[in-house]
Amino acid sequence: MISDIPVREQRFEWLAFWVAAAVAFGAGIWYVEGSEKAQEYFAGYLLEQSLSIDNLFVFVLVFNYLKTPPAAQPKVLTFGIITAAVLRAVMILLGTELIQKFEPLLIGFAVILLYSAYGLLFKVEDADDDLSDNAIVKFCRKLVPVSERYDGVNFFTTNAAGARVATPLLLTLAVIELSDVVFAVDSIPAVFGVTLDPFIVYTSNMFAILSLRSLYSFVSTVMTELRFLDKAVALVLGFIGVKMLLEFGDVNIPTDVSLLVVGLTLGAGVGASILLPEEESES
Repeated sequence: MISDIPVREQRFEWLAFWVAAAVAFGAGIWYVEGSEKAQEYFAGYLLEQSLSIDNLFVFVLVFNYLKTPPAAQPKVLTFGIITAAVLRAVMILLGTELIQKFEPLLIGFAVILLYSAYGLLFKVEDADDDLSDNAIVKFCRKLVPVSERYDGVNFFTTNAAGARVATPLLLTLAVIELSDVVFAVDSIPAVFGVTLDPFIVYTSNMFAILSLRSLYSFVSTVMTELRFLDKAVALVLGFIGVKMLLEFGDVNIPTDVSLLVVGLTLGAGVGASILLPEEESES
């Protein structure tokens, strides 16, 4: 349903369900295709899930900036997930086709990942999280003239002049969709760094995306406490970028090693955040 945001217990139940489904699917790949493909799938799933944390952080900023009513947020997330599934399928198929025809494209993907890793490691925190100058928000405001007020969970409404116009909820959806496309430019090359099998790339992406709605409710309350996770994700992106460059030079890093590095690095980021919480500044 797309009504109210689930209570905390339901969020955990749905999140646990999607994680269990992803693990079960990976076990099925292990049984049918063998351990190598399963390791590629799990490495891709971990990568996509970790990168989703940053994506969800942007969702929180967009909802807060556009003052999206909590009751309408699940509808935006649901439509966003459906559209993301279609867009990523197209991007993955095109990416696979291009790589097969032009292998040096992997170098371009590696550069994107290394640049993203650098940006995450040395990014400057925005004190007020103001999105008024965000290029995506500006573009969407010009593209979609909107009414001044929300109208429940409707994407369109009728203004005082009787004209049919978009509500701010449609603007919210447009901003989130374009933001997801931008994030896909990082996440899809990252999974290509693990495997070029389009089935593995797409399914690992999809299982991570399917949990986004449940994960959003959880992450929006705890993500400020995971202060080292961004650094861990940066190290993972850097590792995958270097791995792609090495493989272009015929130096292959085994998939099980990649899975171990990804898992341990992300686990260390979460563990460090829990063990070394940020000290509250005294007022």
